[in-house]
Amino acid sequence: MTADDRPDIIFLMTDQQRWDALGVQNPLVKTPNLDRLIQSGIRFPQATCQAPMCVPSRHSLMTGMYPSQNGVRSNESATPGDDAIAAPVLAEAMRDAGYLTAGFGKTHWGRTPETPSTRGFDVRVVGTRDLGLEVGAIGWQEEDDPEGRAAYLDMTRGYGPGEEEPVGYLGATSTIPTRNHPDGWIAERALEWLSGPDLDTDKPLFFYLSFVKPHAGHNPAAEFESLYDIDEIPDLEIPPWDESRYDHIRVRDENSPFLGARSQRWREAWRALTPRERRLATLRYWANCSWLDSLFGQALDRLAVRGRLDNALIVFASDHGELLGERNFQFSKYCLYDSSVRVPLVLSGTAIAPHLRGTVDDRPAALVDVYPTIAQAAGFDIHPGAAGASLLERAARSGSFAEMHEPAPAWMWRTPRYKLILFVDPSTAGAQGELYDLRADPREWRNLYDDPAHLAVRAELMAELVAHIATSFAAAPTHGALGAPPALPESTAPAGTLNDSEISHE
Repeated sequence: MTADDRPDIIFLMTDQQRWDALGVQNPLVKTPNLDRLIQSGIRFPQATCQAPMCVPSRHSLMTGMYPSQNGVRSNESATPGDDAIAAPVLAEAMRDAGYLTAGFGKTHWGRTPETPSTRGFDVRVVGTRDLGLEVGAIGWQEEDDPEGRAAYLDMTRGYGPGEEEPVGYLGATSTIPTRNHPDGWIAERALEWLSGPDLDTDKPLFFYLSFVKPHAGHNPAAEFESLYDIDEIPDLEIPPWDESRYDHIRVRDENSPFLGARSQRWREAWRALTPRERRLATLRYWANCSWLDSLFGQALDRLAVRGRLDNALIVFASDHGELLGERNFQFSKYCLYDSSVRVPLVLSGTAIAPHLRGTVDDRPAALVDVYPTIAQAAGFDIHPGAAGASLLERAARSGSFAEMHEPAPAWMWRTPRYKLILFVDPSTAGAQGELYDLRADPREWRNLYDDPAHLAVRAELMAELVAHIATSFAAAPTHGALGAPPALPESTAPAGTLNDSEISHE
């Protein structure tokens, strides 16, 4: 325990983990360590990311700002240099507040010419996958374990960009030791550091451990595949429509040669598979979740031995979800449906009040809330541009917001009951829309946008969306470039609004 009475902050993060890829949410998934955290903490099952892709989601989480506030709206463009990020990232704020800051694994924020971003971290070790933003990362494992790195590259040859070609999603049982995987290498470095002398300090600790799985490719070790029985895994549900259905995924694919061609390859490959082969992809995805769970458990055990869980707030989250073959064999993210935009979000540790441990909070939480939540626990003020609210308070919003700008603009307003999606099709005038009753239709198969019985609901959700954008994007960050808020097409303006007695978005 440190002399400082502020809690240590332990931030555990994954990449592309579905909101339901947890044992407490799906009993088929084996995540015992995260389940224990949840049982002694607060789970937020309605939580969403603010952009369903890595770079804007992580910038949003780590700055506490929406993508259209900080200007980072896509994976491939407009990513600021490390010194031009729109606001202090979380690690920087923690260090300025007097914390010892240690970051292990993927951040995917900032851009530096030769080395990975260390902004805010006293200790920084990155993964080995060259993501274009952490340019020097690939050399770290090559220098430490060149044979292991070469073995991983050989095993994943043919998986394609981001390991997301069909063969990457089908995957294979790993043929190399887990320590040679990027996440295995990062975990070893983190465990070594947690056993070292740096923790012999009176400073409180901000420890960030972030893995690149369960993002494709799906190549878990046999010991984690063996946790699952393929006969217990359900096959994909096929919706009563095909890819000709008009929605924002179709508009996305029609306006992105890369995404459109990849979607077609996914469909062709998956239609050629047997149901058992399709289930195998799900099994391997879950097996990677189980592997990461075991790595988190090892890190938490090491932190406990060092006394760093005696007074701690533990946060677990992922940056976005994964479609995993849903909606006629769609994979990855890049859309505003729940499997892509909902995320696991958990607060745990001794910093959680005893009466809140083991509870479920059904408020429309969001990743943009993580920054102010940690700020409150650590005792520092958030910057003026922060858009979220501390989840340690009881303040509530009526819904959660997400946006997508790659390749065509789309916006989401989601309540626990309904979801509105507005999107722009360059081939038509004005905005198009989707509306779903999440209680009656959790798979989001039936679009009610033009249903006469739901026009009042649509108008109310539009009013809430416009009001949210108008108020949330008004504040400016303390430094750096500020992106302009999105301009909604004129045709999205609601015809009228309803009062609380007329409609409920529970």
